[in-house]
Amino acid sequence: MPNSARKPIVIVTRKLPDVVETRMRELFDARLNVDDQPMSQGQITEALKIADVLVPTVTDRIDRAVISQAGPQLRLIANFGTGVDNIDLDTARNRGITVTNTPGVLTEDTADMTMALILAVPRRLAEGAAYLKEHHAGWTGWSPTWMLGHRIFGKRLGIIGMGRIGQAVARRAKAFGLQIHYHNRRRVSQDVERELEATYWESLDQMLTRVDIVSVNCPHTPGTYHLLSARRLRLLKPSAYVVNTSRGEVIDENELARLIEAGAIAGAGLDVFENEPAVNPKILNSDRVVALPHMSSATVEGRIDMGEKVIINIKTFLDGHAPPDRVHPAMF
Repeated sequence: MPNSARKPIVIVTRKLPDVVETRMRELFDARLNVDDQPMSQGQITEALKIADVLVPTVTDRIDRAVISQAGPQLRLIANFGTGVDNIDLDTARNRGITVTNTPGVLTEDTADMTMALILAVPRRLAEGAAYLKEHHAGWTGWSPTWMLGHRIFGKRLGIIGMGRIGQAVARRAKAFGLQIHYHNRRRVSQDVERELEATYWESLDQMLTRVDIVSVNCPHTPGTYHLLSARRLRLLKPSAYVVNTSRGEVIDENELARLIEAGAIAGAGLDVFENEPAVNPKILNSDRVVALPHMSSATVEGRIDMGEKVIINIKTFLDGHAPPDRVHPAMF
């Protein structure tokens, strides 16, 4: 633990909301990223040599090579984000470094955006908005057969990952008249199934062949990498849509792009991509894809809540107690 005679050095890799940074400066010797330029691997490595606590974000790669060069004073990595696939948890544990995250606070924001994409793609909202902006002078008005999309009421939604966010998506979707189906590592309680009128599929393959919309809401782990593989994507009906607000690595993006281009899948709503910040050009150029710049959790309220969780985790740890959001490798 840091010497009690000085404030612990807390290095923050990206700019956070002002209210969060101000509180960090009050409590800790916080080194902030004022310019918000992503730190290089070399800069992160140097930071770990002096930091008592590192506060990275989900886009910072804290891998074995980086952690192995950390100084002995580093005892906590307080991730600003729910997902921890950016951190080598096993190496951190072996070095005696605690890892925390910020679960729960982004559930509603992410579920809102998921529902927005579930609506936007079949109803061609982005396509219609772009057309009007680009061709408003030549628009001749309403036509009974123009810009036809598809109704979502009565359709089957297949949720992959029925945790906090998956269940929040299901509640919204049920209110819109969608029938809820789900695949999860573990079946949820009977009470939740009754509330959501949800149908559980132990076999993901069987669920994919039957649903009209797929929503990816599971975390990215070694076990979920390309969970929607080329083979599984080809199980979908040609009229099906794919929505992903989780992690891009869960889907074989190249195959998804190919199938959409070929008309074998109706379209997709994507907020995350396999090789961010790079995006497959076929995805970007398709009229049948709504592509967003990883903004599902981007609300002022959500970011402040995340920062408060980070501060609580750091303060609790430095006070000698187990932080409330400690991450264990077995959890992911």
